[in-house]
Amino acid sequence: LQDNVEFSDLALVITDEQHRFGVRQREKLMEKGEAPHVLAMSATPIPRTLALVLYGDMDLSIMDELPANRLPIKNCVVGTDYRPQAYRFMKDQIEKGRQVYIICPMVEEKEEVALESVVMYSEQLKEIFPAGITIECLHGKMKPKEKNEVMQRFIEGTTDILVSTTVIEVGIDVPNATVMMIENAERFGLAQLHQLRGRVGRGKEQSYCILMYGKESKEGKERLSILAGSNDGFEIAREDLKLRGQGDFFGVMQSGDKLFSLADIYEDAPVLKAANEEAKNYAFDEVTMFYKKNRRLVEKLNSYMGNVSL
Repeated sequence: LQDNVEFSDLALVITDEQHRFGVRQREKLMEKGEAPHVLAMSATPIPRTLALVLYGDMDLSIMDELPANRLPIKNCVVGTDYRPQAYRFMKDQIEKGRQVYIICPMVEEKEEVALESVVMYSEQLKEIFPAGITIECLHGKMKPKEKNEVMQRFIEGTTDILVSTTVIEVGIDVPNATVMMIENAERFGLAQLHQLRGRVGRGKEQSYCILMYGKESKEGKERLSILAGSNDGFEIAREDLKLRGQGDFFGVMQSGDKLFSLADIYEDAPVLKAANEEAKNYAFDEVTMFYKKNRRLVEKLNSYMGNVSL
């Protein structure tokens, strides 16, 4: 929100797709009210947020049921040598009346390189697939009108294969799309891979996600194995926390090195939560010396904690 936007009485802040926002962005919004309640929603919480949940500073609600008549997505991790089989599988699905996404990563920081890769790849696919299969590409540099037209044709089913950058990560709902192949999947983070995969599996037919890696790395394959083994966003977030660390509770890092010298925030979460509760009970107990010496501070803190729900 811009600096000049003011609220008369901001009481509730709801952040959808919370993992897509930085710490300062979220704090800036909360500062526009007097201790507003906060509801954060995410299919895959970032490590810092999940660590706050485990540490006891956030209440948690999990919605883990699939919508009616939907099947869990089938996943597979393959190398580029599997490409011919993947193309045959896509062709079979298209012949059954289904549609396909192929996702290309940003090869470099420059968006121009990414869109060139998408355009070139879609042209190559037109040489591989039969003439009757319609292939289009989508990327962030296209004009809004052009993007909408491409997306509308895919929604209507006139396009069989959509080659795209991560521009389709959220907000796209095409129940007839049953296959997603993610090129160079090792270049994506777990949260983004899970978000992308969520573009399929939105109808009653079985859906598939093909995670194709271009360069083997221990960490990259570990991430892909985690994703292939689970469709549960919260479980994936837990594994992401293990891999990347929880970031900085008091700063802006949303993942990174572990900060504790003795405890492990994931393995020791129950102990940390119990210690958190004991510390609160001790601080707010009117009999304790701490309360007597810091009464005004404790009452202010208690009032603040009573007004804020995370």
